[in-house]
Amino acid sequence: VMALARLDVPSLMLYGGSIAPGRWRGKDVTIQDVFEGIGAHAAGDLTDDELTDLENHASPGAGACGGQFTANTMAMAFEVLGISPMGSSMVPAEDGKKGKVAEECGRLVMEVLAEDRRPSRIITKDSLENAIAAGAMSGGSTNLVLHLLAVAHEAGVPLDIEDFDRIAWNTPLLCDLKPGGRYVATDLYRAGGVPLVIRRLQEAGLLHGDALTVTGQTIGEVAGLAEEAEGQDVVRPVSDAIKPTGGFAILRGNLAPEGCVVKLSGHGRMEHRGPARVFECEEDAFAAVMAKSIQPGEVVVIRNEGPVGGPGMREMLHVTAALVGEGLGDSVALLTDGRFSGATHGFMAGHVAPEAPHGGPIAAVRDGDTVVFDVAKRELNVELSAEELAARLRDYEPPAPQYTNGVLGKYARLVGSASEGAVTG
Repeated sequence: VMALARLDVPSLMLYGGSIAPGRWRGKDVTIQDVFEGIGAHAAGDLTDDELTDLENHASPGAGACGGQFTANTMAMAFEVLGISPMGSSMVPAEDGKKGKVAEECGRLVMEVLAEDRRPSRIITKDSLENAIAAGAMSGGSTNLVLHLLAVAHEAGVPLDIEDFDRIAWNTPLLCDLKPGGRYVATDLYRAGGVPLVIRRLQEAGLLHGDALTVTGQTIGEVAGLAEEAEGQDVVRPVSDAIKPTGGFAILRGNLAPEGCVVKLSGHGRMEHRGPARVFECEEDAFAAVMAKSIQPGEVVVIRNEGPVGGPGMREMLHVTAALVGEGLGDSVALLTDGRFSGATHGFMAGHVAPEAPHGGPIAAVRDGDTVVFDVAKRELNVELSAEELAARLRDYEPPAPQYTNGVLGKYARLVGSASEGAVTG
């Protein structure tokens, strides 16, 4: 979609579709359960054979990861953005209707060419705000922030992280989807799919209904065509929201002057105060979790994993899932200049900017420093004076780059801040 926006040629996006859930011990499971099972195994709650059995049942076929993880979040966002045909993205990968959807997209793209229906008419500030609201309402991946900022950059549409916070704060969480909820994408498809989410946005007064879609219809017209399965409880009514606000928030403070994103779906925590446990990379943090050395109340700090430090901003799913699997998900917090998998849940702040190699304050944090999350105030702070922070940063020596040439070396030299979408130009 970044390429479509940059080239501005008549075009659309067709999503390959979600995997069906696996079945294990009488319940639906996804890849999220496998990662959390690794932590449960380390805690002694799963045997070797049980973990292997779970792994063998979690992914029964083709398709993207099954919850409202990054792939399905972005598929929904692009359908609401208008660049994917309405009703196309939640058709599962192995569903018999997927071929018909692909055929219809082939017909539609010829119409789009004939009508000269370009992405610049579709990707606007209003349509981007619609997509943000859908992500917030569905409890979607925090990667939505990075990716929509990058799409907006390519389209030349002004968008910043404060737009995400403003919209999420005013958008109720209505979709009971994994990783924080009960259901997966195939359940959403049966319930009514993305058109039902669009209708809920309209009912909540949150939809810019005049935004154009790739079919030539407005998004408001699409909302009127939504069909809701009788008795479904995947997408709640506006009057019965899971939470009054959306699934993420933007925090700032002396640890994140340029901002960071914290996931709020799947838990009710709004504050955390605890001592830092600092790790220089994901592998070190994961080893500590597996060694059971992380204590309740601590704040796990993982740095040097941002766009430059990674390079490439790896997701911290191994660590976050292992913490949940070990039973620490409700008692610890985590912050990183890296990012998260859409399967991550718990009190986790990512995309902390500036990142450590650029001299961001996260580079100054030491073991035992008190870190404070305060979502109501939209703040992430370390309890150090400005003078102490400045002194530590003066002494800070960033690690040597992992790559100095090749694609990753070039990327690390060119990439910008996560707060602006981690774009390279």
